[in-house]
Amino acid sequence: MAFPENNNINYDETVELNKDLQRIVEDVENLSVQLTWMVYDLVALRTNPLLGASMRKLEEAYQRCRAAVYGKREQEPGEECPETADTTLTQM
Repeated sequence: MAFPENNNINYDETVELNKDLQRIVEDVENLSVQLTWMVYDLVALRTNPLLGASMRKLEEAYQRCRAAVYGKREQEPGEECPETADTTLTQM
């Protein structure tokens, strides 16, 4: 079966398609990096189950030190300091 030839393909459409494909490839690469870090974290936690507990203790100690240095500011249970809100176990 022969494909119909379309000689009227616009150059702008081709450029737009290439940009879309490049964006999709970059998104897939970013997902791949995120999945790699997730697997790394999972393997690290499974190989050393005390790592998660140690990280929680470290974060609690940091919060206590921060409260001692900057004063005792009462926080709501779900509220976090702006600097620590961006830091998670996967980033440490």
